[in-house]
Amino acid sequence: MSTTTIRLPEALKARIAKAAEAAGTTSHNFILEAIAEKADLAEQRAEFHALADQRYAQFLDTGESIPWEDARAWLRQRLAGKPAKRPAARKQAR
Repeated sequence: MSTTTIRLPEALKARIAKAAEAAGTTSHNFILEAIAEKADLAEQRAEFHALADQRYAQFLDTGESIPWEDARAWLRQRLAGKPAKRPAARKQAR
């Protein structure tokens, strides 16, 4: 494991110590978990954007999409716990 030095303002260092104590861990472990959590979020965001780009490219290729009204009705049925048939993508009239 490598070592990295970071300089923390005293106010932030005190906040970390207080939060770590409340969480029942050390300041070091609290900082490691915070960095790991931030890295996870950045990776998830990158995956989300890659998927969005892929789906948009597919839309541009096929011209097919699901109308919002159909998607909304499907989501409402699912939220209500009712069985719902997933709407199919199709080319939209202009």
